[in-house]
Amino acid sequence: MSSGTAPRLTTVQWLICFIASIGFAFDIYELLMLPLIVRPALMELGGIAPGTDEFAMWIGRLFYLPAIAGGVFGLLGGYLTDRLGRRRVLTYSILLYAVAAFVAGFSTSLWMLLICRCCVFVGVCVEFVAAVAWLAELFDDPVRREKVLGYTQAFSSIGGLMIAVANGLAVAYALDLPSVQIPGFLQGLLGEVKDPNAAWRYTLMSGLIPAFPLLIIRPFLPESPKWAEKKAAGTLRRPSFGELFNPQLRRTTVVTTIMFACSFGAAFGAIQQMPQMVPGLPEVQASVKAAVEKVSDKPKPDQIKAAKLVEQGTAANVTKVQEVGGLIGRVLLAILAVKIVSRVKLLRVFLIPGLIVMPFTFFYAAVDSLSMLYVGMFLAGLLTVGQFSFWGNYLPRVYPMHLRGLGESFAANIGGRLIGTSFAWVTSSLAVSDFLANLMPNGAEASPAAKVAFAAALIGTLVYAVNLVASFWLPEPPPEFED
Repeated sequence: MSSGTAPRLTTVQWLICFIASIGFAFDIYELLMLPLIVRPALMELGGIAPGTDEFAMWIGRLFYLPAIAGGVFGLLGGYLTDRLGRRRVLTYSILLYAVAAFVAGFSTSLWMLLICRCCVFVGVCVEFVAAVAWLAELFDDPVRREKVLGYTQAFSSIGGLMIAVANGLAVAYALDLPSVQIPGFLQGLLGEVKDPNAAWRYTLMSGLIPAFPLLIIRPFLPESPKWAEKKAAGTLRRPSFGELFNPQLRRTTVVTTIMFACSFGAAFGAIQQMPQMVPGLPEVQASVKAAVEKVSDKPKPDQIKAAKLVEQGTAANVTKVQEVGGLIGRVLLAILAVKIVSRVKLLRVFLIPGLIVMPFTFFYAAVDSLSMLYVGMFLAGLLTVGQFSFWGNYLPRVYPMHLRGLGESFAANIGGRLIGTSFAWVTSSLAVSDFLANLMPNGAEASPAAKVAFAAALIGTLVYAVNLVASFWLPEPPPEFED
């Protein structure tokens, strides 16, 4: 069937695209909560000061331990997607991360927050694989399939904008919202909430939103017709981890895992560290000083809260700009995906400019200029987030149906979530190391924010370079897997 004669989407196809778009949007919504809330959460729950070794240790834990859980259980989710079906796994993965995010808002300790974030990550990692496999099998027309995969994934960036807006609203209206309290019968086990009107708590709790449309629409969602047909006919082969490394698929599995890791490395090791850099910018420091002077007659805690609100509000605004860039990057990918036949050439459209954008953004803008940081984060978001949509379009085409979920899951969860997100820990550890201080001009006197920016610049530029080199071994999708 050619794209020119493709019929209109049916109601059921629209529903599937709708729920997949919600899943993609809230995947990123849930993940991007952490960079926005981690600083105030650590300061409240642990009394930990930014720039200390303990702060860096907990940053690493909160970014990386959930990624380990997501990588391991996400890989299992990919296997279950191939064994049990796309719809069932998608549904329960969304419910898992929505409920876990809501419960995280009641955290009374760092360990409770960490456990909830692990559950969120598991749900997110499984949902992506199930949704991509489902959409890839929904359409026979390859052009329409590319468009649907591209444009539904663009909602991931809508999710990024939504969390930036939600965090901004939480910061603005936190004091007017009902206090967050642990039910009395649980206080003996979990403890009491220290700051019941903290903005970061409401930001986390908003993650429950996607559960509501899912519960309403779920009864009307069918299973993937192609998967269900093979399952009913008894011709669907069992997925096998070992088969990912047979001679036909070994190169695909290894290269996509490395490159997915680098794509996530740029996001977690550089872009998502931005809220840690904002407090060090001259413009932000001036705004903080002015805000504190306005409440100079009030108690010290009120002055500290005023400073935090300025820093968090500015970080939320920069995040919005970065997510707009990411949205444009995803839309650009969706447009170019049907115009550029070679997948390798398509990916390099995003990789090559990144070798310029990453050092500009983090070596210079994140240290010296808020206005330039807006520009840099917009471009960094466009180029990095566009790669995520590329992988969502590419991976379903390089594995056969019985391995589609498992193959996607290995690259996305072992490469992206498990290895790629570890760059957040690498950056935070590098930022407090003597090695970095010796590399930086005036390293011993540099602020914690400047050290994070310098570390992010090194990591971001490195992973872009590795990704570009690895692209020379990336195989084009074989026609025999176009089922």
